[in-house]
Amino acid sequence: MNLLVKHIPGTILFLSLSVSLSWGDDFQKSFNAYKKGDYAIAFEGFKRLAEKGGAVAQYNLAQMFYNGQGTIQDYKEAVKWHTLAAKQGYIHAQFNLAVMLKEGQGTIQDYKEAVQWFKIAAEGGYSKAQNNLGLLYKEGLGVLQDLVYAHMWLNIAAANGFEDASNNRDLVAKKMTPSQIEKAQDLARECVNKNYKGC
Repeated sequence: MNLLVKHIPGTILFLSLSVSLSWGDDFQKSFNAYKKGDYAIAFEGFKRLAEKGGAVAQYNLAQMFYNGQGTIQDYKEAVKWHTLAAKQGYIHAQFNLAVMLKEGQGTIQDYKEAVQWFKIAAEGGYSKAQNNLGLLYKEGLGVLQDLVYAHMWLNIAAANGFEDASNNRDLVAKKMTPSQIEKAQDLARECVNKNYKGC
């Protein structure tokens, strides 16, 4: 059963901008056009800003390519723009890139690289990424199967408010010994104390 959380296809993010007013005005115009359903204008605006290196614009452009809004649906272009935004540290792009790598959408399916991007987003505190990383550990996809680490990440995701993670954690726990569960809980506490870094 595939319980991985997928990205939300229709999500375009707004950024409160303290950068140049011109860039901010262009972004606002693109965002407003998107909200009105004028996807062609939004697409062109986000594309101009994305080409200038704006991570949020790159993410939004990737989402528009993914959904075929204002352009033809193109998963390869979505991967390209998610990658650029992800490399700039944009957590939503990191997560979506990981999902696309895991699913083989617009790219060759690559569980190891998906794990890397889920881990980066998980270390950033993104509960959906923490859940998915736990599930990859559970299944041994892109990593050695490790129920202790699966439980740890799922427990962290649950503690961070991702509802499905509690159920996922409980399913993993049914396959574990009490000492494994105790170890996973200890690791989860350590991980939280380290702000999810190096877990």
